[in-house]
Amino acid sequence: MVFAPLVEMNDGRSIPVIGFGVWQVPDDVVVDATLKALEVGYRHIDTAYLYLNERGVGEALRRSELDRDDIFVTTKVWNTDHGYDETLRAFDKSTGLLGIDEVDLYLIHWPTPARDIYLDSWRALIRLREEGRARSIGVSNFHEAHLRKIIDETGVIPAINQIELHPWLPQTHMRDIDGRLGIKTEAWSPLGSGRLIDDPVIAEVAAKHGKSPAQVMVRWSIQLGNIVLPKSVTPERIEQNIDVFDFQLDDADMAAIATLESGRRTGPNPDEFNEA
Repeated sequence: MVFAPLVEMNDGRSIPVIGFGVWQVPDDVVVDATLKALEVGYRHIDTAYLYLNERGVGEALRRSELDRDDIFVTTKVWNTDHGYDETLRAFDKSTGLLGIDEVDLYLIHWPTPARDIYLDSWRALIRLREEGRARSIGVSNFHEAHLRKIIDETGVIPAINQIELHPWLPQTHMRDIDGRLGIKTEAWSPLGSGRLIDDPVIAEVAAKHGKSPAQVMVRWSIQLGNIVLPKSVTPERIEQNIDVFDFQLDDADMAAIATLESGRRTGPNPDEFNEA
């Protein structure tokens, strides 16, 4: 069994550096996948209301032999629930589905800047943190202008900014912004939604270390200083994706992977995404 080390966030709380992502995992599949993840050492589960699997994640939490406080649980408010009261109601809905009273991390899923009400949602997250119902709060897919707005208006800095991040899109600028603000960067789609698995550069580095391409990309992201959210429903790959602490990428490996940067996204651009 492998356990991911903890890193400290700006609110003094700690988060495992690898989490189990469950985006696009159906509710009837997510129970067994999450239980497998917990069995092999994951202690950080990342879900969202949009994923339609909070109930299944909650079932896995109930069926696990682990204490609730041993598992770091993240969920997110969706775009249709932006607004102060709406976000508070959405939080109640998510915790009801999960079957828990508090979450370890609650995020605004997207800023949807054309709607321009994410600040109201951020104020609701601050209240949830003050009440102890969201132990930590943060954002997802926020660019610098979105971060500056909520911080300037409230004085509260997010603990996490979860963004698309993989070798095609290493997010150097946003990682720098997050770092200067004291925000931890968390990488979603760290394998490029699986599209980088067969890349020859990644394959060569993987062969050098006797590791899988996915393990190399998870390790690469950790060495950049990120928290990482690999996703799989295959038991062997679930286990492999957390088993990345017995090797280190050297400067030549990091330089080779850096050549893959293209700016290519697997998801939408946060400045343009306003889907409700």
